[in-house]
Amino acid sequence: MTPRSVLVLWDIDRTLLYVGNIDRQVYREAFAEVVGRPAERLPARGTGVTMPLAVRGLLLDNGVPESDVPALLPRIIRLLPELLSRHLPDIRRDGQLMPGAVTALRAVRKSPELLPTVVTGNLQPNAEVKLRAFGLHRYVETGIGGYASDDSHRPALVAVAQERARARHGNPYGRQNTVIIGDSLEDIRTGVEGGARVIAVASGTTTAERLGVEGADAVLPDLTDADLLLKTITQLTGQG
Repeated sequence: MTPRSVLVLWDIDRTLLYVGNIDRQVYREAFAEVVGRPAERLPARGTGVTMPLAVRGLLLDNGVPESDVPALLPRIIRLLPELLSRHLPDIRRDGQLMPGAVTALRAVRKSPELLPTVVTGNLQPNAEVKLRAFGLHRYVETGIGGYASDDSHRPALVAVAQERARARHGNPYGRQNTVIIGDSLEDIRTGVEGGARVIAVASGTTTAERLGVEGADAVLPDLTDADLLLKTITQLTGQG
């Protein structure tokens, strides 16, 4: 394998860390500020959908006319990073790292053949707040990731990250040498449709059995075995 020849795309929520109800509280606060009344229904947990799509659902599920969504949605999107930043002390106090996350991140980062970044349904500022809250930003190149602020269609984010990685590091990246590590069915769909191998981690709301049935190339129970993770990346990319 040549230096940085494999692009590793980490999911964040429930793969690396979990912030509990804080995301939902932020949605609640943003909706109340923009719409002027409390939200009675909040986005489902652990789905992996991008924030713009979650906000669209939040508006419609709470009785906002569809004709009003194009004006209200960007206002809420602009608020989300600011509101999440206000909750940074809560994230540090109440959030948690997923088992093995730091060891796995460190192992991938140390491998000279692997180029780690993120592909996430979070907006980029929100992703960076979460990563920095736990010191995880040091293990990924956030500047070449794919974020919901780039495109609300999550599979499109794979190509965004591949192109940014190519521009910075000079290597071409496609399905054969790009790997997503994530916990949700959206992570699988992102890889299948977007052009990446998928290592599913059963640390979220979806069982290992279903992750395998739905098309993951490999399924791990968690991230506690960093050597197994590295071996799986090598097997899936056919390099090494």
